[in-house]
Amino acid sequence: MIDVSVQNLSKTYEEGSVRALTDISFEVEKGELFGIVGPDGAGKTTLFRILVTLLLADSGQATVNGSDVVKDYKDIRSKVGYMPGKFSLYQDLSVEENLNFFASIFGTTVEENYHLIKDIYVQLEPFKRRRAGNLSGGMKQKLALCCALIHRPEVLFLDEPTTGVDTVSRKEFWEMLKRLKAEGITILVSTPYMDEATLCERIALVQEGQIMSIDTPAGIIARYPDKLFAIKSDNMSGLLKDLRKHPQVTSAFSFGEYHHITMQEGLNPLEGSSQFLASIVHENVEMQAISPTVEDCFIQLMTNDRHQ
Repeated sequence: MIDVSVQNLSKTYEEGSVRALTDISFEVEKGELFGIVGPDGAGKTTLFRILVTLLLADSGQATVNGSDVVKDYKDIRSKVGYMPGKFSLYQDLSVEENLNFFASIFGTTVEENYHLIKDIYVQLEPFKRRRAGNLSGGMKQKLALCCALIHRPEVLFLDEPTTGVDTVSRKEFWEMLKRLKAEGITILVSTPYMDEATLCERIALVQEGQIMSIDTPAGIIARYPDKLFAIKSDNMSGLLKDLRKHPQVTSAFSFGEYHHITMQEGLNPLEGSSQFLASIVHENVEMQAISPTVEDCFIQLMTNDRHQ
């Protein structure tokens, strides 16, 4: 069963001069954890705001839980949970007051759906009388998720929920999402973090308002077309410049302590007495064959789009 259907959505700003979304289409199955993955400015927030009926698209159609986002906006608002990227709860209300307020808006109580938020709220409970504006970044995200869940939504939209949150809180947050998925809630989450893509069942890689690829993380990685190598030396900035000028190197990008490179078709720089390695005049050069990540795939797709 399809829970979210998007067909040819487009959206522009500033009288059409800025394109936020261009002909976006995808479907999300009921109970699926689906990721919208891309950098800032890719159109993720615009897409979510259209799907939760806060913004009108210029063209195209979309349904959420079987309801049209334009005609049935009241029905959608009662059935979805939305956690925007920017903390938008009442900063002067306490944790407890915010939660009770959102429960009352949807005609329910905290007690009725407490099982959905219990694992999250037990971490907030010691601070339940603290004003929301005085919480840490991670605690604010947990409170926002509680408020988005308190009416037991059919579909949950989370717009960059872990941006600006520490590593431990990010891990905890994704563990929470797995438990919510087990409750049968359909979850759409947007993120700029490529490592979080592998935590979703399927992902859409988006750039400049367009979808470049939709598949499982493993499926996207399996389609990476080239052999990939990691290389480093004592002078990483100089090495990157030299690699990008090298006639046998087809791509070179910095990834942490290594640069990831692809070579001309059929060339393996690690075989035999490599002329390639001999041509890299750097101190302490190390090189190895590696498997691509989602981020490697994203860069490859983005580079191909720009060259078309």
